Amino acid sequence: MKLFAEPDDKMRLDVYLAEETEYTRSYIKQLTDGGRVLLNGEKPKAGAVVRKGDVIDIDPPEPVTAAKPDPDIPVDIMYEDGDIAVINKQQGLTVHPAPGNFEHTLVNALLARLGSLSAINGALRPGIVHRLDKDTSGVMVVAKSDRAHLSLSRQIAERTVIKKYVAVLDGHLKEEEGRIDAPIGRNPRDRKLMAVVPGGRRAITDYRLLERLSGHDYVGFRILTGRTHQIRVHAKYIGHPVTGDEQYGRGAFCGTHGQLLHARSLTFVHPATGEELTFTAPLPEIFEKVLRILRAKDGN
Repeated sequence: MKLFAEPDDKMRLDVYLAEETEYTRSYIKQLTDGGRVLLNGEKPKAGAVVRKGDVIDIDPPEPVTAAKPDPDIPVDIMYEDGDIAVINKQQGLTVHPAPGNFEHTLVNALLARLGSLSAINGALRPGIVHRLDKDTSGVMVVAKSDRAHLSLSRQIAERTVIKKYVAVLDGHLKEEEGRIDAPIGRNPRDRKLMAVVPGGRRAITDYRLLERLSGHDYVGFRILTGRTHQIRVHAKYIGHPVTGDEQYGRGAFCGTHGQLLHARSLTFVHPATGEELTFTAPLPEIFEKVLRILRAKDGN
């Protein structure tokens, strides 16, 4: 796995990796002490400082069980060439396997559908450059070649990739547009969740009201940083959690099974051609259904 430090990063290596990966700090220390982590090509200590432009390579032991192709999982491929594939991920689908869950993921589906995937992220996460939460739908790009993976990873680290989302929020925003600039880190009371916390990593989310609905707002977002659960955490922080969010909000709403958050569009530079590309994913049916219900309540 290769990571490119973002411009505002300046923190301990083990802390940085705990935020950027699913590994614990103790496991990261084991990897570092075992020479399986490189910082700019050299073996660092776990307490080394990560700075702008640093390149981090992680080489964990290969898992006993690797991801296996599964042709029975549906996957909506919006675009494909020799370097990349662009996917419209459905709600309810986990992106990649993890210990305890090696099946029924997007990676399993892609291994069955695509001829190749980048090997940089290892046997469990081939081709995965960025992720969407299990219950977040929408557009994402995967790398079919290592050169594409490196290019896309750098673009994400340098914040030149444009990620736009839409969501239904509980309640009504006071301001029709604005910016949320609040640091995000692990929730000290539940390490599986994130929260706005002092000393967290800087997280910036721009938002704009698209439509007032009955007891809810339909809102567009652009994230300028890529923190875990960023929009969901920031929405909760301003008092308007994403509708249907079972971790940060009130849970199921009008038959939803997870948050009404959709990755609407993604803009990036093609790793091989240099062409700027934008892909837009249509709203899933459950999202459209909730909008129809809320509009009907308002008589629209």
